[in-house]
Amino acid sequence: MGANEEKLAVVLLSGGLDSMVAGGMAREAGYRVLALSIDYNQRHRVELDAAVRVAKALDATRHIVLPLDLTAFGGSALTADIAVPKDGVGTDIPVTYVPARNTIFLSLTLGLAEVAGARDIFIGVNALDYSGYPDCRPEFIDAFQAMAALATKAGVEGHPIRINAPLQHMSKADIVREADRLGLDAGLSWSCYDPTPDGKHCGLCDSCRLRSKGFEEAGLPDPTVYAARP
Repeated sequence: MGANEEKLAVVLLSGGLDSMVAGGMAREAGYRVLALSIDYNQRHRVELDAAVRVAKALDATRHIVLPLDLTAFGGSALTADIAVPKDGVGTDIPVTYVPARNTIFLSLTLGLAEVAGARDIFIGVNALDYSGYPDCRPEFIDAFQAMAALATKAGVEGHPIRINAPLQHMSKADIVREADRLGLDAGLSWSCYDPTPDGKHCGLCDSCRLRSKGFEEAGLPDPTVYAARP
């Protein structure tokens, strides 16, 4: 594998702030970015428009938007006719959890990385300021890394694809500061699970609350337009 191929990374790009920062960190580390976004017919499909903007900002060599309609499974407020909670971030796994989403998405990302000759995957999960999703935990990333080494030709031949989750132990405020440090325009990203008809962040879902709190705690201006504030 040539030097240029070694510096190619597949970035799982949702269009959110976290994946944007993960992609920015990959680019800063010298990787060429191959961006993958999943169109799973999510309630907040406007995030895919954000993913296009972010991919351009990251100078992605290619941006693949892969259709995968998870509404056929349902089971989540993001893929079924279930109301998005607006009463604050709780301690239980919320109904916005999409069953096995990161397992599914990382499996697809792993396949793309192997075909593209990329040695690295970047994903923007974090385990501090988040909504309690089990597939955002470091234990999950470690387990997927072990599986990736066993499940791929690259792994069996002794050069497993690395799963990089550089935001794992960062708070949302840390992530906001990192976006600022990297010179990324946070206004390009999208976080809201339940956008208003006129294209605003609702301001009350878990994701909006965490985003707003992150900017406030970072002491940086929030470019987001919220329809309501808690």
